[in-house]
Amino acid sequence: MEYTQLGRTGLKVSRLVLGTMNFGPQTEEADSHAIMDAALDAGINFFDTANVYGWGENKGRTESIIGNWFAQGGGRRDKVVLATKVYANMAPDGQPAWPNHDKLSALNIRRAVDASLKRLQTDHIDLYQFHHIDRDTPFEEIWQAIDALVQQGKILYVGSSNFPGYKIAQANEAAARRGGTIGLVSEQCLYNLFERRAEMEVIPAAQEYGLGVIPWSPLHGGLLGGIIKKEVQGGRRASGRAAETLNDPAARARVQAYEDLVDKHGLEPGEVALAWLLTRPGVTGPIVGPRTAEQLESALRAVELKLSEELLAGLDEVFPGPGPSPEAFAW
Repeated sequence: MEYTQLGRTGLKVSRLVLGTMNFGPQTEEADSHAIMDAALDAGINFFDTANVYGWGENKGRTESIIGNWFAQGGGRRDKVVLATKVYANMAPDGQPAWPNHDKLSALNIRRAVDASLKRLQTDHIDLYQFHHIDRDTPFEEIWQAIDALVQQGKILYVGSSNFPGYKIAQANEAAARRGGTIGLVSEQCLYNLFERRAEMEVIPAAQEYGLGVIPWSPLHGGLLGGIIKKEVQGGRRASGRAAETLNDPAARARVQAYEDLVDKHGLEPGEVALAWLLTRPGVTGPIVGPRTAEQLESALRAVELKLSEELLAGLDEVFPGPGPSPEAFAW
């Protein structure tokens, strides 16, 4: 496993991030524990979750599964850089949030941290991430709450998720005005070969302010994992984001061209998609969310995969990026 610094911090994290969103909804607890053990054995030390994972009537279940794994001992907690998130309404789906039980008010941040710590069975969170922007709460209030939690030892670093570039700037400028507040150190965003809009504003802002970029959905919901070939062979059919995309004939043609290009080089589509992200400026490491041990093994091979200049050029032809701003939209 390769390691890198998380943004401008001294924190060393693996270049693959273990995503746990499937733990509970799709992967039972025993299998989830086995995947976490295998990830740790492979050198993955960066685990990502969120307070809302578990979904529906089971929000918080994923954190509880991780907490039960930590409780088994064996140095599990000490070896893991633990990241979770705050923002969501934790009430069961269909029920409104009780006032101050969601978003980023100082009151909810304090309450949510304590609830996550209890489920995770730990005394601190290494990276606490804002899962979405809060248009109603000023960053001065947010940073006041964060500073108190850092002083209490409950969290160490703070990151954002799904933030536009200007909000990254606002957040860290507000932190700088306070003095003594480190500000955001990472941004978790939708970024992959098919979806490259983050290159216009989000990634440049992250680089300017020293944030490590953590791409989520690196296979775009399975779209970049050889989905057309799997359909032809009678395997798993596309669903969700991948299915919606394949309904567009032009998009389907691009995905087919991608699979053909990768096949020409004798490689696996999903592994190439992950390896490509590891070549991108500013990227700390993509989040992989395996449902099985076999999927984890495939993701691990991507770290060792070196893409040729010919292949990289071909990928840019199939999935051209938007280019830098403002040129991308101004000329």
